[in-house]
Amino acid sequence: MAEMVLEVSGLTVCREGAVAVENVSFDLAAESDTALIGPNGAGKSSLVQALLGILPHRSGEVRLLGRRLGRKGQLPSLVRDQVAYLPQSFGVRNRCPLSVAEFVGLGWDPAGIRFNWVGGEARRAAVRRALAKTHCSDLADRLISELSGGQTKRVLLAFCVVRPRRLLVLDEAQAGLDSQMAEQFYGLLFDLRRSEGWTVLQVSHDLEMVRRTCDGVLCLNRRLCCSGPPDHALSPSQLERVYGRGFVPYHHRHANPSS
Repeated sequence: MAEMVLEVSGLTVCREGAVAVENVSFDLAAESDTALIGPNGAGKSSLVQALLGILPHRSGEVRLLGRRLGRKGQLPSLVRDQVAYLPQSFGVRNRCPLSVAEFVGLGWDPAGIRFNWVGGEARRAAVRRALAKTHCSDLADRLISELSGGQTKRVLLAFCVVRPRRLLVLDEAQAGLDSQMAEQFYGLLFDLRRSEGWTVLQVSHDLEMVRRTCDGVLCLNRRLCCSGPPDHALSPSQLERVYGRGFVPYHHRHANPSS
């Protein structure tokens, strides 16, 4: 039986006094890649934030790596350190003094203490490896605030890969990228998922890329309308249940990132 990295049972989440997600249940098997889709306002970001403990949940249960998430988001640091999150937007103020290497280093040791003394060389070596894996070595000395959108996305993946992780959660990580940059991002994500053994949960509006790259799909419109492999969950009848009658998906042109 496959190991379950994430187990969600009867989860209900409220936001600003209103129910955003109601009675949602699903599991994520180790090393799977699952997309979370649904119309704007369906509760996708609220669900993701509740799974990570950013947003409290009203009822239900969340288990990460077998450990229960407290209703207010409490989770042992040993488990929390094995989860990485890429938000929809990542704003950096102009002239932020952190270099790319320094920023990625925060993913290895958030306190930054060991950078200066115990474990300093191990930290620097981990940063170099992470930058190489994400094709960012040439950006190491650049200020994080100077990067383009595509470069920033790759650096965020370097932040995630600088130490071992089990679960990677992405909230529309392709937002702000043109089709070519999105294709490159997904290709890199596909390679890293295989090499690092990540389990991936990604919020996405790009249904064509979901069909090409994901193992499973969760269709959300406050409640979980359907779930299953892409051929089932992305069928016209299921998409109509989630998005409403007359929904026509926009088709992006992509190369297959696994090719």
